[in-house]
Amino acid sequence: MPTIRNADKGFRGDRKFDNHESSFYIALVKWRNQLLALLCLLAFAGLGVLYFQHWVVQRSFGIIFIIGEGLGPERIALTRGFLGGADAHLTLDTMPHTALVKNFSKDFAVADQAAAATALATGTKVNNRAVSIESNGKSISTIIELARDRGRATGLISDRNLTNPTCAAFYAHSNNPGDTDQMAQQFAEGGKIDIGLGTSATEFLPETKHGHRQDRRDLLLEMRGNGFDVVRTRAELEAIPPWQHTKLFGAFSDNDAGRGSNQNWSDEPSLSDMVRRAIELLQFNQRGYVLVVDASRMREAAETNNAEKTLTETAEFDRAVATAHRYAGGRSTIMVCGDVAIGGLHANGYPFRKDSGIALLGLNPAGQPWLTWATGPKGTQWYGASKLPQNEPSPGIVGAPKDQSQPAAFYAPSALPTVEDVVAFGSGRGTEALQGTIDNTEIFKILSDEL
Repeated sequence: MPTIRNADKGFRGDRKFDNHESSFYIALVKWRNQLLALLCLLAFAGLGVLYFQHWVVQRSFGIIFIIGEGLGPERIALTRGFLGGADAHLTLDTMPHTALVKNFSKDFAVADQAAAATALATGTKVNNRAVSIESNGKSISTIIELARDRGRATGLISDRNLTNPTCAAFYAHSNNPGDTDQMAQQFAEGGKIDIGLGTSATEFLPETKHGHRQDRRDLLLEMRGNGFDVVRTRAELEAIPPWQHTKLFGAFSDNDAGRGSNQNWSDEPSLSDMVRRAIELLQFNQRGYVLVVDASRMREAAETNNAEKTLTETAEFDRAVATAHRYAGGRSTIMVCGDVAIGGLHANGYPFRKDSGIALLGLNPAGQPWLTWATGPKGTQWYGASKLPQNEPSPGIVGAPKDQSQPAAFYAPSALPTVEDVVAFGSGRGTEALQGTIDNTEIFKILSDEL
């Protein structure tokens, strides 16, 4: 009997050991399965990332296109010098991709403002004076219209009026770029722009409300009825909540004089202010947005041979580019491009490396101007091709302008476009295509591929 008890005891002891081993084995199998499951999950996740990166088409969330009117290589170098000397740096200098851009139109070696903007907005060469319209009258789809069709929010900003040919090419279709009343009507009725910010309201208002519309329509009132918030000052613009999904129209001046008027500048947002607010308001669209920014005052200053204002406005344009980079985020494509070179502004002689600001605006020690223009109202010669204003004497003959610190080679009522290439800069997805020399229609292709 003791033997049996001992055997039974031994049997029970062996059984106890078997149970412990079995539990350990089960736990080991469980851990192995969990580890295999984790490894499989990581492998599938890795394959998914590779598939997404290499086979799934990715798009930029924000697409920002900034047009510097008249922006060419010479203008960039002069702006550096004006701001801080020859070795100063601009935001443009930090953008990783760049190209020279050819800008002829369908019928001329030099595009006018309308044809150049149309090529950028639609990717199609048109005749001069055409605004996003073919010679047979057929409208051409713009990047703004395509973005709208794909569910993106859209914005258009200008430091002048939103009906100038550069802006109009992105939403309007016309063979008369000077008909600003028609452009305003197409803007108000088209419903293509969610946020439009400019500095003139006269094209949208009737004469009875200090505008110049002959049809008596108050387009600002009509846009309010269609759900737009209309703001007239910087304070009103800043008061719009960033989380508010809104349609917004800004008109910050009642006249065409803009900053040159007696209007309080503090009431008018800068181009950088408008870029910042537009990005803050547009980025709440889940499908992304397209924002077009037009720096128009650069052109206006060049047309009057005002070098100081030209370079000052180019510096403000560069600050707007910096603001776009600061607020757009890493998932955005930012493209900067000139439209048509204007006026032929050049620096001559040997300014000192650190010369900047007004030191570049006068005469050198030999009495020669540092800066000169090719054409414009400061011209010292007149070849008879342009009709002089009745109250203005013939330049270079009698009563020539006394201020020759920035002379032009020959007289024209407004500085003329030149055949020079302009320049484009880019950062973000798609802009690696900016290499060497490209046609201005390629800009549209780069942008549209990111929609």
